[in-house]
Amino acid sequence: MIDWNRPRLKVVGLKKFYGDRRVINGVDLEVFPGQIVALIGSSGSGKSTLLRCVNQIEDLTDGQIFLDGEEVSAPGVNQDLIRAQIGLVFQSFNLFSHLSILNNITLALRHVKKMDRDAAIKLAQSWLTRIGLGDRGESYPDKISGGQQQRAAIIRAVAMEPKVLLLDEVTSALDPELVGEVLDLIRELKAGGTTILMATHELSFAREVADWVIFLEQGQIYEQGEAKDFFEKASKPRTIEFLSRMRSR
Repeated sequence: MIDWNRPRLKVVGLKKFYGDRRVINGVDLEVFPGQIVALIGSSGSGKSTLLRCVNQIEDLTDGQIFLDGEEVSAPGVNQDLIRAQIGLVFQSFNLFSHLSILNNITLALRHVKKMDRDAAIKLAQSWLTRIGLGDRGESYPDKISGGQQQRAAIIRAVAMEPKVLLLDEVTSALDPELVGEVLDLIRELKAGGTTILMATHELSFAREVADWVIFLEQGQIYEQGEAKDFFEKASKPRTIEFLSRMRSR
């Protein structure tokens, strides 16, 4: 039973240092069920590192991460099981080049969720058909377009039914004409109630689909607010400067 009033994902006091370099320096955030929270900010602001810490690919220097009220950053927690519940899609696709698209999607279903082969194939094929790639399951990643690869990478994560989906600049490596394919899929996931924390430089898209926007600056939350107001009513100087620069591109 989903508690819509409790954060699905809660991050408390998150810090990530590399030696003396403070990449994330005390971030608190919440993402509620069915909500999309967009992380924006310049390159080097800490967006990707924050997502990797939430997924725990990166060890935390300090702080806590809670999933449905349970701390998943505590020592001894099975990280593989956590990563099955917190999906992460990278900007560079990260599909296995030696596996077909279908096998890329079914790999974790079979080995992490212990789904039998036929059920995994049926689920993967249904997703591929849903996103218009039903005839490309036997293709290898280098035989399909970048937009198709990124959609397949997102579906690989979504098929695991994660409680939270993390998207790390998933359109940044794509040619402009392919960006729309991926954004359409995210719109569909939002309509289906997927809980998403995404780093993006697509500000118009963030304004359209996000519920909440967080502007990161030097590893800290500099300004945040409801997406419907944020882009017109940002009040802090660095946020206004950033938004102005992005609009003029």
